[in-house]
Amino acid sequence: MLNEQTMTFSMHEDKEDELKKNLTLIYEALREKGYNPINQIVGYILSEDPTYITTYNNARSVCRHIDRDELLQALVRNYLNS
Repeated sequence: MLNEQTMTFSMHEDKEDELKKNLTLIYEALREKGYNPINQIVGYILSEDPTYITTYNNARSVCRHIDRDELLQALVRNYLNS
């Protein structure tokens, strides 16, 4: 017998999970190198200048694949929901 329940898939949750994973990687790389991760990430978000992010652990490359608009939406959504 076929399963007639509708399966759901949420790109929203998957996107946010990926954003969180990448942002955590960037945060940890900055922290490990002795930077203030929050200040550096904010500098990057405001300027889109990747030199705010260390190359350590490939963090700069990872940050270049993050869509800033999606990141800001996720940050605001999570801030308001907490």
